[in-house]
Amino acid sequence: MSLRKGLIIFILLAFGVSALIIFKSVDKETVRSLLNADKMKLLLALIVVFLAWLCDAGRFCSLSYAAHEKVSFSFGIVLTWLNYFGSAVTPMQSGGGPFQVYALYKKGIPVGKGIAITLMRTMLTILILTLAVPSALMLDPDILEGSPFLKGLVFYVFIVILATWAFVAFTIMKPEMIKRFSRIIVKWLRHVDFMKSNKKAVKIVRWLDREIDNYILNFRLAFHSGKTWVFAAVILSVLHLLALFSVLPVLMSAVGLPFRYMQTVAVQAVFMFILYFVPTPGASGVAEGGGALLYSVLMPENMAGIMSVICRFFTDYISIFMGVVVVVRMLGWGVSENLHKGASVEDA
Repeated sequence: MSLRKGLIIFILLAFGVSALIIFKSVDKETVRSLLNADKMKLLLALIVVFLAWLCDAGRFCSLSYAAHEKVSFSFGIVLTWLNYFGSAVTPMQSGGGPFQVYALYKKGIPVGKGIAITLMRTMLTILILTLAVPSALMLDPDILEGSPFLKGLVFYVFIVILATWAFVAFTIMKPEMIKRFSRIIVKWLRHVDFMKSNKKAVKIVRWLDREIDNYILNFRLAFHSGKTWVFAAVILSVLHLLALFSVLPVLMSAVGLPFRYMQTVAVQAVFMFILYFVPTPGASGVAEGGGALLYSVLMPENMAGIMSVICRFFTDYISIFMGVVVVVRMLGWGVSENLHKGASVEDA
């Protein structure tokens, strides 16, 4: 799937499902509530989104310091927006990492370290959600009541997360196996004449070995000399999620809907847990429709759909738009297309 096609699918699904939700759920009472919304609280929701960006940027800085590298705070904001854009145009939100790794590489950070930094950032979020979601479901089992589909999704996500953690642990404990596997792939590519030059094959093998060493070294540095920075990243990860989860209650307050803060956080934690592994680009369609379904636990059905769309606008669409601006101005569409297709940083 090309970058342009991924973006088009994201837009079509997101806006198509949003239009359907609005058509099906909005009534006169919904319109009246929206027209009477507290404008200052809408501004507060925007400020909370900005705070989430700051926490995410600070997390990148902390993890880079743990790896004995330096990422400026302003560049951390850029990496945050790049992640939103890359996630929006790829299945299972997997495309943010390559964009971030390339941007870090252009700043002089080796690819292996860049992969480790971005992977640690993602795994921290997943770890927090993995701990928070079972707690949320135990405290409020009605969140998934009456929805076998969502229950099945949660089970599926737990399986994927366990497999992901197993893979990361394997790469850290058995780096030589990863190197051997990469050599087999290069040798096979050489055998099928995909790679014409033997000299280039040797160069790629050496490059892969070096970057795998950097990847392993980064984890070792992070959990030895960089433990303080990793701890800071954990705190910022929690604050980042709390800021994102606070947008919905602020919006509910703006339109006069009653809420229990911890219940809104629990529902959104379950929802984000699911969205991380939805196969559509940026979880589009499922994020809007699933939000309308889950948020009905928190508010009347005539408000759940439109609040899902508005919350998605604040927490995702604005960030994705900023990511588009960064991609066009900083990377260019051609480089972005190569990254999206999985081209190596060295070739790009």
